[in-house]
Formats: sequence, structure tokens, C-alpha cells
Amino acid sequence: VKDEKEAIRIMHAAIDEGINFFDNAWDYHDGHSETIMGRALAMGGRRKRVFLMTKNCARDAMGTRQHLEDSLKRLQTDHLDLWQFHEINYDNDPDWIVERGALREALRAQKEGKVRFIGFTGHKSPHIHLSMLPRHDWDTVQMPVNVCDYHYRSFIRNVIPEAVKREIACIGMKSLGGGTLNEGRLPSQKVCTVEEALTFALSQNIASLVSGIDSMDVLRQNLGIARRFPALNRKQLEQLVERVRPNATDGRHERFKSTQIYDGPYHQRQHGFMPPMG
Repeated sequence: VKDEKEAIRIMHAAIDEGINFFDNAWDYHDGHSETIMGRALAMGGRRKRVFLMTKNCARDAMGTRQHLEDSLKRLQTDHLDLWQFHEINYDNDPDWIVERGALREALRAQKEGKVRFIGFTGHKSPHIHLSMLPRHDWDTVQMPVNVCDYHYRSFIRNVIPEAVKREIACIGMKSLGGGTLNEGRLPSQKVCTVEEALTFALSQNIASLVSGIDSMDVLRQNLGIARRFPALNRKQLEQLVERVRPNATDGRHERFKSTQIYDGPYHQRQHGFMPPMG
């Protein structure tokens, strides 16, 4: 949202309507997303009304501590309700988290009371998530959850059942194949409607669904869909899965799984795919 005042109005309206799970990350818009959210939550004691999550992009101990202190300062809070390792997208990320000290530092922050719960996110491959799950008794795991995922490198079919066995709360994202309600790939490419996409995602075994909101109109649409949930019964959901199959099995609508285009620049530099900031 280009107008910061409008962004704050959207967040305040969301809280007033009962939305209380707030997603962010250390590197979103070079930290500006956390700064604006911090301003919004600092007004009228709203911080106490939300479950605040942000993400750590570092893989080493020193960077992890720096990202935590940066996020706390920007978000104007003394603790995070949930802190997740961001974009566990590369096969060596699970090893790095442990070997380079990031997990150890996160657990130290948890003991200090600066972090309540710890989890991780990623959108690349179920096998990377499955490699990450045994590294710690995670509280949460965030992953793509959409109707096309069912047919292609599926997190729904491979990761969610294993996470549930371990009593890890699953958080869905990319329910529209990436993008907001007005620009999501699945509705824009006529794969399914927005309501079908969100209803499908919300019908999976998840604790919450992250859905992008970049205008007051999108907020109203989200609220309407949530309040009508479930808009589809089990048979209709099964029919939807079959209907999208021809457009789903080659990953054309989930390119965040098969390319680096959707990986954050910070993480691309971290893995040597872009020159370091100079």
C-alpha cells in the first residue's frame, strides 16, 4: 500500500473486524513493512489484540540476534508471539540453521522471553520441509496450501500429515498461487474463483491462512469469504480438485516451487545466486 496512512487504516479495520493473526518478515520492503505495522499496532494498545508473527532471514547466530533486535524495534514490541525461519527453500538450509547457530540463538531468545513460539516457512519443496521437521520440536510450519498444490509437489499431501503427527501447527500461504485477492494467479488465470481458492485452503488441516491484503476492498472480500465459510461442501471440494487437474500437474501456476524468481533477494545472495550488497 503506497499510502502509509491507508495501510494503517486497513490494519486497524482488520483488527476491529476480528482478524488477529499478523504476518510479517524482517526483509519485507527492506524492513519497512515491520515499521509500518509497528506504528499501527502501537496505536490504542492494539499490539495486545493481535498474535504477532515475523520471520528471521539469517542462518547464523549473530545475524539471527541482529534480525530479532531489528524486528522488535521496528514492530515496537518487547516480544514476538511467533518467530519463523524465513524461506527454508534450499536443500542445505536445514543444515545451516543448526550448524551455523541460528536455531541455538533463537532458542536463547525464547528463554529470554523475547519469542514465544518458533517455526519455519518455505515454498520450494516438500522434501526440504520434511528434512527440517526433525531438526527441532517446532511449534509451526508455514507452506503453500492451494488447490493446485494437491497435484504438484504437494505440501498438503506430504508435509501436513507429518506435521500433524508431530503436533506442529500448519499455516497456509499462497492460496491464490501468489498475489492478493484481486491479482492472485489462480483467479486471474481462470483456474478457479477467489472464493473457491480460499475455501479450499481453509478446508485443509491448517491452524491459520496467511492471505495478502493490500486495500480496504480486499479486506472486505476476505472477511466476506471467511464469514461464508464453508462455501463448498466436501463433494464440491473434490470436484474442484479434479477440475483444476489439467492446469495443475506441471506446476505452471506454482512457479515459486520450481524457479528462483520468487525467492527473496536476501536469500538468493545468502546462497550466492546474486552479488552481495556493496
